[in-house]
Amino acid sequence: MRKLNYFAPVALALALTACGESTDGAAGASSSATVEAVEAPAGQKWSETVSKTEAGGIVMGNPDAPLKLVEYMSITCSHCKDFGEQAFVPLRDNYVDSGKVSFEIRNFVRDPLDLSAALLSRCGGEAPFFPLTEQALGYQATMFEKAQAIGEATYSNILQSDPKVRFVRLAEQLGLISFFQQRGVSEDQAKACLADTAAAEKLMSDTQKGAEDFNIEGTPTFLLNGQKIEGTNWTMVEAKLKEAGAR
Repeated sequence: MRKLNYFAPVALALALTACGESTDGAAGASSSATVEAVEAPAGQKWSETVSKTEAGGIVMGNPDAPLKLVEYMSITCSHCKDFGEQAFVPLRDNYVDSGKVSFEIRNFVRDPLDLSAALLSRCGGEAPFFPLTEQALGYQATMFEKAQAIGEATYSNILQSDPKVRFVRLAEQLGLISFFQQRGVSEDQAKACLADTAAAEKLMSDTQKGAEDFNIEGTPTFLLNGQKIEGTNWTMVEAKLKEAGAR
């Protein structure tokens, strides 16, 4: 599917980035020492500790984890979908729940489809964000098919509509409202989140800041302890975690 341009009434003049471009070659954090596991509070798992971050992301894991992994991701990026399928379970079970690693997702919105899905993935609050994001990535192909079926004229009309209704209309066409409704986000709740122009503008502003701060040219892009690392797949990212001491 071709890239879709941002629309003037709300956009912050973002240049769309590619999906799966290489990073700038920064090596990232490394250490010869083994990071020790940290027990979660009694009756809990570290992966159940979820909160928002100052950078606009949502993080799971030990707040004091010595290794902090960040993914800048787009729900409409096929490489992000591939990473999620490869990584989310072993990353959670083997690294986050050990207390050695925290994992933060920062939405890097590339187009109106991505923005609509990102708003809905956050609609239920922090706790369901990770499973909703994982399932939204799995809906990617269906979303693209429905987007293609909309047609240019209808798509343009939607994006020129009032900011309070444009994402509601788009999400209805994409089947996103019913998709998230089946996963615990009510129709009224979904429509309220999609009508929240301040939240949409914040996501776009955070995207622009991430691009400027870390020279992000594509998704997924990963940071380990604040440094960009090479790799867009789980094998490469896991190797960096082990190199940094998460063995």
